[in-house]
Amino acid sequence: MHATTCNPLPESTKTEGVPLLEKDQREVEQLYEAIRRGKAKLVGPDGEVRILPDSLHSFLVTLIGLMSQGKCVYIVQNESKLTTVEAATMLGVSRQFLVNLLERGAIPHHMVGSHRRMYAQDVLHYKAKRDTQRRKALDDLAKAEAAEGIYDRVPPSEPD
Repeated sequence: MHATTCNPLPESTKTEGVPLLEKDQREVEQLYEAIRRGKAKLVGPDGEVRILPDSLHSFLVTLIGLMSQGKCVYIVQNESKLTTVEAATMLGVSRQFLVNLLERGAIPHHMVGSHRRMYAQDVLHYKAKRDTQRRKALDDLAKAEAAEGIYDRVPPSEPD
């Protein structure tokens, strides 16, 4: 299973959601603090208490932390198959843009009849690679501007 943050959906593609009430938001924040400090236990309906494995504890801390920050989170199994609409929504792009990516071979896919399908892990791998490239490009741009002294220049004063 994999959890990842997602881009906010454009208004035209948003699905009906359930808003998080202020009371619920406070409870999520309290849960985050409790689980982050390692107080988490799993209690079954029969009252049996089990300690969470470290990997599950870490996953839950990350998940609840993102939720407490008000971020959108997807939880998908790596082997789950996505439609072009689902994958485009995950990437925050149009369906046609995604189809163009698929046709260029940027994301592996397979056909089911006349429909394209992708594995969630492939879409998430592409997203991580794209996001890393974007961050690097922005960092390089900021470094180049700093080297040129752009940030040290005083803008001309405006006439009164």
